Amino acid sequence: MHMEKAHIIKEIERGSIAEELELAPKDVLLSINGKEIEDIFDYHYLIHDEELTVLVRKPDGEEWELEIEKDYDEDLGIVFENGLMDDYKSCRNKCMFCFIDQMPKGMRDTLYFKDDDARLSFLQGNYVTLTNMEDADIARIIRYHLEPINVSVQTMNPALRCMMLNNRFAGEALDKMRRLRDAKITMNGQIVLCKGVNDGAELEYSIKQLTEYIPYMQSLSIVPVGLTKYREGLYPLEPFTEEDAAEVLACIHKWQQYCMERHGIHFVHASDEWYLLAGQPIPIEEIYDGYLQLENGVGMVRLLEEEFMDALSAEEPNERIRRTVTLVTGRLAAPLLKRLGLRFMEKFPGITVRVIAIRNDFFGERITVSGLLTGQDILTQLKGQKLGDKVLLPCNLLRSGEEVFLDDMTLEELKNALQVQIDIVKSSGQDLINALLEKE
Repeated sequence: MHMEKAHIIKEIERGSIAEELELAPKDVLLSINGKEIEDIFDYHYLIHDEELTVLVRKPDGEEWELEIEKDYDEDLGIVFENGLMDDYKSCRNKCMFCFIDQMPKGMRDTLYFKDDDARLSFLQGNYVTLTNMEDADIARIIRYHLEPINVSVQTMNPALRCMMLNNRFAGEALDKMRRLRDAKITMNGQIVLCKGVNDGAELEYSIKQLTEYIPYMQSLSIVPVGLTKYREGLYPLEPFTEEDAAEVLACIHKWQQYCMERHGIHFVHASDEWYLLAGQPIPIEEIYDGYLQLENGVGMVRLLEEEFMDALSAEEPNERIRRTVTLVTGRLAAPLLKRLGLRFMEKFPGITVRVIAIRNDFFGERITVSGLLTGQDILTQLKGQKLGDKVLLPCNLLRSGEEVFLDDMTLEELKNALQVQIDIVKSSGQDLINALLEKE
């Protein structure tokens, strides 16, 4: 028996077509132009039309058929309870570098879900291996021309890819990437570098192969594997040294020059960790080709510094404001924030900016990014310290849309334990200036 999918509306955007038509949360979308909707891919494809017939069922069972005229690329303004409008596809690989396999037991279930769903790549920018995709999935991406698709490449050597992903079909999945390129679908690539595995000559080979995908592969990030202290029974991976980082950067810089001369883009980018580990300066803004890989930590330091200094230069100096603010971050970003704090205090000498770098005891000291800090580590290391008038925490410490840390400690619990005002700061340099100056 055929069962229709219930696409339940979660919210309606203000000023949207859906609001005008009096659609509301709990309404169910049944079809568009007589076609049932399998998932978000279908939905996005079907609403790209100037004339739509939309069938909706109201909570009382009444069905509304709505005739809509709109601009071709105008959205309806509907947010669904299930963002994918379908079940999530979980990852079948057992990658040697997988962060989820390196997490301690006893955390909330959702943290252990490995997604490898191309639809999340299109919607949220997630990186996918393509191993979970059937030929029909690739055909739909091509037919609907959905882009960009973010691909976890890891290596262009098929046999090595099978070994790294622990999946005997992982090498064949590279053919799917070729199909996307031949269909002119925009992609971004990522290589998680593992010492002694896909670095050195293998990295050279992978970059060289991927330059042939330009311009449809528009960027490639090289990021170091994250190693927690929970690696028992997993492939024995070693951390990169300062010398290793310098070698990786030399390789990347060589290929950036090659790509710039031939294609007019730098194409391959090192995540900020490589520069900090090698003790080398972060590149200028132009190197990043418009920051295509920020979510992989590529250019975040440069962008934050540029935004912060621009916002600071627009402020009038003020010596009358008096307060002490503590910025809390991971070890990776601490040197940058200390530098920015000093520049800020030159203009606002009455505001003392302290930066405290939190050591990651929960996952292990090798994890230095702020986004993987727990409430418990923050509490333990801030307790007893002079925190001043307030503490600023970056928003990436909290679960999206909630005031909860990775270890389920709430922001309220942290505030109560420290007895200090805590403000959450969004990620831009302007947001940081606003928080320091207490501007809305």
